[in-house]
Amino acid sequence: MEQARPRLAVVIASLGRPETVREALDALAGQSRPADTIVLSVTGPQDLPGEADLSGEHIRVVEGEKGLCNQRNRALDALAGDADYIVFFDDDYVPSRYALEGIEAFFEAHPEIAGITGHLIADGIKGPGIGYKEACQRVRAYDECPRPEPVILEKLEGLYGCNMAYRASAIGETRFDETLPYYAWLEDVDFANRIMARGDLVRTNAFAGIHCGVKSARSPGVRLGYSQVANPLYLVEKGTLRRATALRLISRNLLANHAKTLRPEPWVDRWGRTKGNWLAFRHLLSGKLSPEYIRHL
Repeated sequence: MEQARPRLAVVIASLGRPETVREALDALAGQSRPADTIVLSVTGPQDLPGEADLSGEHIRVVEGEKGLCNQRNRALDALAGDADYIVFFDDDYVPSRYALEGIEAFFEAHPEIAGITGHLIADGIKGPGIGYKEACQRVRAYDECPRPEPVILEKLEGLYGCNMAYRASAIGETRFDETLPYYAWLEDVDFANRIMARGDLVRTNAFAGIHCGVKSARSPGVRLGYSQVANPLYLVEKGTLRRATALRLISRNLLANHAKTLRPEPWVDRWGRTKGNWLAFRHLLSGKLSPEYIRHL
């Protein structure tokens, strides 16, 4: 009897970027191994591209409260029992046309691995961003080169949320922590570390893509600045982040925000982030520090 093909689902959570969602769907339409299911987790029709055909049986739209964790959790609930591999792509991630094929093959070849993150050809989040057309051109150029032998590049304690995939059996009933609201900085690390007991987490070249780093609809600087302090300390207390890692992340962001306030990048609200950093430290000293406080900012 022929073994059934694994079912592969792609989850895209998005807010206020309908054009970016359309681009993400276009990129997925060209996959050498199509997704069996694509879940678009949004807050309402305004987040969806009006001209896109979302009527196909393989596309599901789920709506509800905004927040990356909330939206990804609704997608996981919608997929319960209907997928073997679950892929999380940011709406501004442009995958190689062989990405889903590579993810499936890698999981099939490595039963001991619970979750993977891929090779980033480029990451626009570290600069002004990469346009969709440019990203597509660079991905096509990458795909025209001989495909590398899939290997494990390194073992990890967390995966990069813009391009990560898991065995559904490893996820089980685990869900993203909704105590981390809105942009939910470090939600990917927390989620991955709670799954690590069920299998290894690795970075691999089995799939690749470009994270465009679209700047629209991102959290205001003061919220992110607050989260840069509150979220790592919350995860240390929770036990899903090493204290040394948390201190390194806080120190790095604190230094970067303060050093660049004199000549801030046009695409980064350094003054807002700095203000958020210090508000978080005041709350830490007064015992009020909580990741959920950014709901009031």
